[in-house]
Amino acid sequence: MSAPVPEYNPLRELSPQDLRAHAAEALTRARARSVALTDAVDDEDLVRQHSKLMSPLVWDLAHIGSQEELWLVRDVGGREALRPDIDDIYDAFQHARADRPELPLLSPAEARRYVREVRDKAFDVLEKVPLEGRRITDSAFAFGMITQHEQQHDETMLATHQLRTGDPVLSAPEPPRAPAGGYPAEVLVPGGPFVMGTTAEPWALDNERPAHEVVVDAFFLDTTPVTCGAYVEFLESGGYAEERWWSPAGWRYRTEHGITAPRFWKRAQDGWWRTRFGVHERVPAAEPVVHVSFHEAEAYAAWAGKRLPTEAEWEKAARFDPASGRSRRYPWGDEDPTAEHANLGQRHLRPAEAGAYPAGASPLGVRQLIGDVWEWTSTDFHGYPGFAAFPYREYSEVFFGPEYKVLRGGSFGTDAAAVRGTFRNWDYPIRRQIFSGFRCARDPLPGEVA
Repeated sequence: MSAPVPEYNPLRELSPQDLRAHAAEALTRARARSVALTDAVDDEDLVRQHSKLMSPLVWDLAHIGSQEELWLVRDVGGREALRPDIDDIYDAFQHARADRPELPLLSPAEARRYVREVRDKAFDVLEKVPLEGRRITDSAFAFGMITQHEQQHDETMLATHQLRTGDPVLSAPEPPRAPAGGYPAEVLVPGGPFVMGTTAEPWALDNERPAHEVVVDAFFLDTTPVTCGAYVEFLESGGYAEERWWSPAGWRYRTEHGITAPRFWKRAQDGWWRTRFGVHERVPAAEPVVHVSFHEAEAYAAWAGKRLPTEAEWEKAARFDPASGRSRRYPWGDEDPTAEHANLGQRHLRPAEAGAYPAGASPLGVRQLIGDVWEWTSTDFHGYPGFAAFPYREYSEVFFGPEYKVLRGGSFGTDAAAVRGTFRNWDYPIRRQIFSGFRCARDPLPGEVA
């Protein structure tokens, strides 16, 4: 048997100077997005809590700076603390989101000044610190970690924008239409082993590690995420009124909260409408459904005679190349995402039509596995065999267990720095304010697969 093909490390060939430039560009792109999201509203909006599910936008902004100070300025740089007095205020584990408006938060002006001061010091550290010799600085990991942290909070702030009321304040061009021409409704993913997770990806977080072999039985997977049009069929057939499609926990959640449709949807005489970043519009039939909980996704799948994929199934469909037997970084290959591959980075403010981005398809022909909508899987969040928390337990390990379900693939609001074929997101199965959708899987029928 031939040796497995080693994982590709995209930063291995960069000189120290180019690696610093790469890290600086990633940090700068994240900050530009943070500024755009907070400058889009006035100070009154920044300090307001638009939903008990979310923090005030000004908390997210200062929290971004606080984490950057803790890790890049103090830990990596060994510099004197700027604001040790606010460490507790911006510790996400110390204060629930619902309680954060009552804290003595930095004002918008103070928060903006603070994050600028922290960034100046972080860039100075980046120029001077050796990018080797410590695990946290190898391949500029700490700078990548902080980039991903900021981009994750940018997506959280984008979700807060979706929850705010008032006139639209964000704008973006429309995503590309799906190209003409058909494609199969589902794709057969062959059974057998593949390498799940990563050991070589330089900025991969602890829950993505280590690479390990997993055997997956053959299964069929939807070629695209479930569309709004398909979901309307579930609604119109009485799917929310029939307990048989729902798990006991899902039915209890649906009935206790009076949920009758995806979040932000309303039924009118002429059909279904939704609110999207302050715009009231007809639900677009061709787009992937978004703002559905795990329970809703699971119920739809049962109604359709299918199921949600496991996390391992999802990753095999996204990464496995049958021709070489190796696992790619992304469905299309090892190169970083471009605008041709996926709907990422808040480039657009909505999912693209199902079937868009053919250049981003996997070798098996599965489309839109990266970007557009986070996809619920049926898997509880847990560590891989050989998991080791790094650089702190509170990033992943404290969330392991049956309370959280894994989501994969990123959304239109996820930056490329914060998603890849191995990236794992997780949330409570009741969550709907996030940009979550799903696709269905099914087991082969008897005799259907040779």
